[in-house]
Amino acid sequence: MKKWYLIAASYLIYMTFYVFHALVLAYVTGVTYMGAIKIEEKPSQKKKWLWVFLIASFLPLFGFKYLKFFAESTSTMLGWLGIDFHIYGLNWMIPIGISFYTLQAVAYMVEVYYGKARAERSFTDYMLFISFFPHIVCGPISLASELLPQIKAPQPFDQALATRGLKRVVWGMFLKLAIADRIGIFVDYVYGNFKIFTGMDCVVASLGYSLQIYADFAGYSLMAIGIANTLGYHLVNNFNRPYFSLTVSEFWNRWHISLSRWLKYNIYIPLGGNRCSKARNYFNIIVTFFVSGIWHGANWTFFFWGLLHGIAQVIEKMLGVHKAGNPSMPIKLMRIAITFSIVNFAWIFFRMPSLSKAFDFIGHIGANFFSSFTLTDETNLLYVLLVLPILLIVDVWEEFFNERSHFKGNKYLSWAFYIGIVLIIMSVGVIDAGQFIYANF
Repeated sequence: MKKWYLIAASYLIYMTFYVFHALVLAYVTGVTYMGAIKIEEKPSQKKKWLWVFLIASFLPLFGFKYLKFFAESTSTMLGWLGIDFHIYGLNWMIPIGISFYTLQAVAYMVEVYYGKARAERSFTDYMLFISFFPHIVCGPISLASELLPQIKAPQPFDQALATRGLKRVVWGMFLKLAIADRIGIFVDYVYGNFKIFTGMDCVVASLGYSLQIYADFAGYSLMAIGIANTLGYHLVNNFNRPYFSLTVSEFWNRWHISLSRWLKYNIYIPLGGNRCSKARNYFNIIVTFFVSGIWHGANWTFFFWGLLHGIAQVIEKMLGVHKAGNPSMPIKLMRIAITFSIVNFAWIFFRMPSLSKAFDFIGHIGANFFSSFTLTDETNLLYVLLVLPILLIVDVWEEFFNERSHFKGNKYLSWAFYIGIVLIIMSVGVIDAGQFIYANF
């Protein structure tokens, strides 16, 4: 009964976005369910069946998310040759979460293909695995070997786990409402009107966007994991303080961990990984992160963003600095600053609607860099300066001092901290039902 209740709740919640899109979710679920069984039952032909069901699984994602982009790009290129070619009627609304649940469903089939998981015979269990409402919109992307056994086993109420889950929900809400959405007010205004601002304003806005997208997505992930915890389920951690990374390679082991894992096992390793020549390994890295860019959206800005991250990692490998190691604190801080600067620069392309606007933004910074910072909204800035140190202190403490002491064992400090966070959310949080950034992908 609990499984059917969760399936019904998941589909009803999903249909609040758009009823028709539940059919797309059901289609991907059904195709991958049958595909895994076919792959397991026909081992001699499993490669053929894998490709058949991969194509069938990706058809909705391609049709809704990429077909219009490819059609418009083809139309533009043919236009250069004097050929008039257009495809109309492709401006459909992209089903929310389609990129996330499609990757999760496809990863399940690949796990079955490589013998890492058995094909699930219970359609009820598999439906819940794909549609489980906490993670369907923005992940984390779960492996079948992690979540399906939990779905199949009884999950009695666990008070300790539920308590940890609610703490994660509260901290996630703080990240989203009090930090991401509060910083977003300034960031959106500057990015949307950057030509009227100084170069320093644009630099601060770019730094603000790095913090905004981290707090927004990490906040969602914590809420998803926390809600799953209250129901007795464990989801994979999706963030591990990524801006303390010493290299771009390490950044991708800390940022959107579930996507990085998917890319590693489904793109990087099948291409040959690092068990090949150096040139081939560099090619594999570039392709993997180009795919990462494509996954984020049908826009040249995302393709370029993915390439930047791939190129940065190739350069790190060529210089021999791709392994973080354990340097002294001054060297560590310097490497953190360099890595953050690279990631922050790449976020400009991620944020801008086109490559031309991204380069205009960067050019505007260069031409007007030596200028003062402009206060656009003193009240909003005051709120940001109130909440940002809390995130900074918590992340610095957990990164560098967590093993020494922590107030988690002291219930009085713990209660005081979380009650304080709730009061801050209610006082300065942007309570406007704003969308999550990664829900667009």
